[in-house]
Amino acid sequence: MERGGCVYIMTNSFNTIFYTGVTSELESRIWQHKNNEYPKSFTSKYKCFKLVYFMFFPTIEDAIAEEKRIKGGNRQQKIDLIIRLNPSWKDLYDELN
Repeated sequence: MERGGCVYIMTNSFNTIFYTGVTSELESRIWQHKNNEYPKSFTSKYKCFKLVYFMFFPTIEDAIAEEKRIKGGNRQQKIDLIIRLNPSWKDLYDELN
């Protein structure tokens, strides 16, 4: 049985730094970011603790392909992607429950 995946974007409190990731367990992965489970990671170093975008895909391979596409884009493309889903830039973590 194949397992789906999720692409997500985290940002800091000023919405100036972006981290794009992929996971099959979104809620627990975001919890790890928010709780500095990996203190030497990019998200910890740049305080990217706010989930501003996520999208589920039927397979993890599809999610990885989308992550690569997003990472290959420029800053404005990432901003446009976030604004389409989350125009107020609110933290979407609480909506995962």
